[in-house]
Amino acid sequence: MSVITTIEDLRVLAQKRVPRMFYDYADSGSWTESTYRANETDFQKIKFRQRVAVNLEGRTTRSQMVGQNVAMPVAIAPTGLTGMQHANGEILAARAANEFGVPFTLSTMSICSIEAVSEGTQGRPFWFQLYVMKDRAFIESLIDRAKAANCSALVLTLDLQILGQRHKDLKNGLSAPPKLTITNIINMMTKPRWCLGMLGTKHREFGNIVGHVKGVDDMSSLSDWTAKQFDPALNWDDVEWVKKKWGGKLILKGIQDIEDAKLAVNSGADAIIVSNHGGRQLDGAESSIESLPRIVDAVGSQIEVHMDGGIRSGQDVLKAIALGAKGTYIGRSFLYGLGAMGQAGVSKALQLIHNELDLTMAFCGKTSIDQVNTSILLPGTFPK
Repeated sequence: MSVITTIEDLRVLAQKRVPRMFYDYADSGSWTESTYRANETDFQKIKFRQRVAVNLEGRTTRSQMVGQNVAMPVAIAPTGLTGMQHANGEILAARAANEFGVPFTLSTMSICSIEAVSEGTQGRPFWFQLYVMKDRAFIESLIDRAKAANCSALVLTLDLQILGQRHKDLKNGLSAPPKLTITNIINMMTKPRWCLGMLGTKHREFGNIVGHVKGVDDMSSLSDWTAKQFDPALNWDDVEWVKKKWGGKLILKGIQDIEDAKLAVNSGADAIIVSNHGGRQLDGAESSIESLPRIVDAVGSQIEVHMDGGIRSGQDVLKAIALGAKGTYIGRSFLYGLGAMGQAGVSKALQLIHNELDLTMAFCGKTSIDQVNTSILLPGTFPK
């Protein structure tokens, strides 16, 4: 295997090792995928100012996200079906995050359950992401289970009341576990590592749901579940209700508009994530990095502003921090590492991003992430 130097190297390897339907699930957006692509390409427009003859000793990327110490202002984003990229995927990614010193966020739609991740990480704190569902009793039980697992923050996703259409998932017949069609069997036969891993684990279904909801003993289709349970009537009263039930640190994910950012501040949340769901919901929406400065300007003095979408390098992280984000999240970047090499791949993704972040910060003449602002960017190249 050649030397891995970028997230792109991990993506190429993951594409070889992960069955098509699960690789495509991670590596796709809705409709024409224009927002998915813009999330990544809009970072490239932003240029750095290189500085020289600055003492660069004693550099640090250490920071805080919602009051928690982090090795760098990066968290692992909640991603559904992570345990289908690699056997026990959520447990392995959580271990890698713990070792590195960054938060891991478990999705409601994970394969490994809250309890399995807690057990697999010796009870160390992680974050939990919640969707608002019609079954309020089930939401309450999820919140109670997250508390019991010592989760230290709750991420409430607001931009998936209904599911955006992702053409690849429809064409591939996405399901977990995968349906044993001739096409799927032929494809999986070319992924022996993945198959062996899956044979060796009991985690092959939506672990937070199957066995925890009345009448749900088998749930192969993510789209069927979301169509029946995700609540299109979600409103800010529900956010207040969740905040009261949870009682701890609350992060609201999916904010793209100034008006919604102001409503998020009024809700009493601790942080917001500027996010378009990785370009997987409203195709044609603005990229996250383009939206970020405007939202920071509007509410950044009142609430902690984070962002996700399109981050593939430490340079992307630094640009987001320069534009006012107090934290960033990686989804596909860690999934590529997981699909490529399991826990070691997630660790590699974090190492690559950290190294790029540290070196780029130094080339811009800064020795601490706390010193970073728009002064490191070339005027006229970044959104305002």
